[in-house]
Amino acid sequence: MKRVQIGRSGLEVTRLGLGTAPLGGLFAAVSDADAEATIAQAWSLGVRYFDTAPLYGFGLAEQRLGHFLRAQPRDSFALSTKVGRLLRADDASPAEDDHYKGAPSLRPHFDFSYDGVMRSVDESLARLGLDRIDILLVHDPDDHYDAAVSGAFRALQRLRDDGSVRAIGAGMNRSEMLARFAEAVPVDCFLLAGRYTLLDQGALTTLLPICLERNIGIILGGIYNSGILADPYGAAKFNYEDADAVLVARARELDALCKQHGTALKAAAIQFALAHPAVTVALQGARTALEAADNIAMANAPVPSSFWQELRARNLVDPRAPLPGDSQ
Repeated sequence: MKRVQIGRSGLEVTRLGLGTAPLGGLFAAVSDADAEATIAQAWSLGVRYFDTAPLYGFGLAEQRLGHFLRAQPRDSFALSTKVGRLLRADDASPAEDDHYKGAPSLRPHFDFSYDGVMRSVDESLARLGLDRIDILLVHDPDDHYDAAVSGAFRALQRLRDDGSVRAIGAGMNRSEMLARFAEAVPVDCFLLAGRYTLLDQGALTTLLPICLERNIGIILGGIYNSGILADPYGAAKFNYEDADAVLVARARELDALCKQHGTALKAAAIQFALAHPAVTVALQGARTALEAADNIAMANAPVPSSFWQELRARNLVDPRAPLPGDSQ
């Protein structure tokens, strides 16, 4: 599988990565056996970049990923996890807890302080059972910008300076705040979730040009917008919640156009996301080995040029968005 460099860090990763929120029980519980099989399938198909976070299943995703990766040569893969939440055993139950099924009885608490980040890294390493993390990302600092800059990023810069990690950045779904971080902090990469997709090109003018200019790598998550671009029928999700009727209608229009051109909506979604020159990596979540294999197949499935031409002609995406086959 093709390898690419994360921004200016010098760290190389595979162009496709495995996102592990589903393996933490996002929306539905996943067994240990299915989690192991999912990671093993992605590995067998060439994936060597894996993203996780303490939030995903309240430590469960980190534990499951670490169980597999500990058996692999450490220099053969790249790993990212996140800081900004500490897991503690108490009764505080944020609304986001409802997203994870079958998770341990722990609760995430925001902590973007310098000391909190250092504790978070130590606790993640213990759950993973690994000796280092390659990429550290400040996770969802939406209401904590100042604390992230003065505390979390200060800790991350120290860890990068002393060689404990190779690359630092932030992961969230607010492209405007990521653009502010790009101006304020010497980051290597951002993980942008759900804001550069077939349904949402909000980052096209706010963030991606800045990242191109500053050589900041973009790792895209949420390419299927929480599921609606994988299956716009049934209980379609968008941005982790039930999709509204307008979004469902747009996704079904995209799906119908794909079928007219003999291709799949998932293939169009992943290949659209990868076509932007600022995008370094696309993360694809999976909860079964079959899903992991299908995701990778969709990244390589044929999508005819006629589809992209009609997509643009019908104004179904921002006309400024680069499409596969455009001259860069």
